[in-house]
Amino acid sequence: MKTLQLGTSDLQAKEIGLGLMRLSEKSPKEAEVIIQNALDLGVNFFDHADIYGGGKSEEVFREAFKHVSAKREDILIQSKCGIRKGFFDFSKEHILASTEGILKRLDTDYLDVLLLHRPDALVEPEEVAEAFTQLKQQGKVKYFGVSNQHPMQIELLKKYLKEDLIINQVQFSLMHTPMIDFGLNVNMTNENGQNRDQAIIEYSRLNDMTIQSWSPFQYGLIKGTFLNNPDFPEINQALDEMAEAKGVSNTTLATAWILRHPANIQPIVGTMNTDRLKQITKASEIKLTREEWYHLYQKAGNTLP
Repeated sequence: MKTLQLGTSDLQAKEIGLGLMRLSEKSPKEAEVIIQNALDLGVNFFDHADIYGGGKSEEVFREAFKHVSAKREDILIQSKCGIRKGFFDFSKEHILASTEGILKRLDTDYLDVLLLHRPDALVEPEEVAEAFTQLKQQGKVKYFGVSNQHPMQIELLKKYLKEDLIINQVQFSLMHTPMIDFGLNVNMTNENGQNRDQAIIEYSRLNDMTIQSWSPFQYGLIKGTFLNNPDFPEINQALDEMAEAKGVSNTTLATAWILRHPANIQPIVGTMNTDRLKQITKASEIKLTREEWYHLYQKAGNTLP
């Protein structure tokens, strides 16, 4: 699998990462098989959050990782904090306490990356800066980033931070493309011309931030997968026909569509199925043509201006 540099850091990650939200549903033995198979497929990036399973996903990962072939320094671990029951919290106190909990549950001395999980309307960037500086100086977090934030929210944080923000993790899939739609419909009055994110893709490319796509096979806000879904006949027919011609699965092709974008977007996939993960990682070997990429974009229900 191909490797990409994460933002301005020295971290080299495989271009497909494994999201572990569902790991809490597995036993440590089942998780061991999942993680080892991912490692065997070349995956070296593992994405957590303190809310996944109420922290259980990190605990299961800890127990499973003791029995796999890799060492801690062989992999990259990312986790996220800031979502609490009924509200968001980017206070210095919560960031520090949450990170301590993450490290304890994972039984690791450090995180490679810590993300702020969704925006906090009451954010005080000075507090975020103090927390990040303390974690960096203590060697508990190497690099930092955000999730689901638009460029001005990032700029507000950057005014106070000493550390670079290397990642923005946002929802993106063939059936969820507001970042693309807006860029294609400049100065248009149609639905796709609405600026919903202040040009995340262009901002990220200009500032050397890595975009990670969560739910890369979902439509809507975690409503379900669009693959093999009878509600979306056109895109599935187009994917099936192109996949058959290339000798791959529709899952492989939907992943390759994301990887084709020159922003070097890193899909974070949440599958716990090894066969499916094998299909996903195969996308690293495929590069769609410009014509193929636009064909699938339009079959997903989009029109070009």
